[in-house]
Amino acid sequence: MLNNVGQATIPAQATGRAISLTELLASRDNRQARQQQWLKQHPVTLLVLTVVMPGPIKDSALTRRIFNAGWTQIQQAGQPLAGHFLRADAFALATGCEGFWSIQADAKEVKQWAVARESDSPVGRLWDIDVLTTDGCILSRRASQLAERQCLLCSLPASVCARQRTHSQAELLAEIIRRADAACTL
Repeated sequence: MLNNVGQATIPAQATGRAISLTELLASRDNRQARQQQWLKQHPVTLLVLTVVMPGPIKDSALTRRIFNAGWTQIQQAGQPLAGHFLRADAFALATGCEGFWSIQADAKEVKQWAVARESDSPVGRLWDIDVLTTDGCILSRRASQLAERQCLLCSLPASVCARQRTHSQAELLAEIIRRADAACTL
């Protein structure tokens, strides 16, 4: 865990092991509990960064490169984030890296900023940036009247392709590697 608002990133060394569905579900519960704890300590907007990665291996050199690119992008952010970080921590977990930022800024503005980063950066589509309000509500794209995430491989909404398993894990992983190689020099 890193406890800073500086430029530190997660070390490249990863566990590289497959996780079970039980571990994945437990990690989501643990992240939710950590989010609530953070909001109690700092009742301000909370931004949470994770990496979109299909398959059972969530912590690899690849996912850490993608995470570190997102961490750096957020740490070097301009408005509405610049100068408003109260706390930032990164967690290197077998279930995937997680970054948390307490930000003294309007949650809706932070969400718009996050969606722009996810859309504008070549690797941004591989980040999952959640923004939570002070009462713990996640600001969804739909509630913010923003476009749904697009599939990595086609023009359909990502949720449709995931639900229908339109693309193989191998196809998705090849595209993730292509995007990471093109964008991440970390």
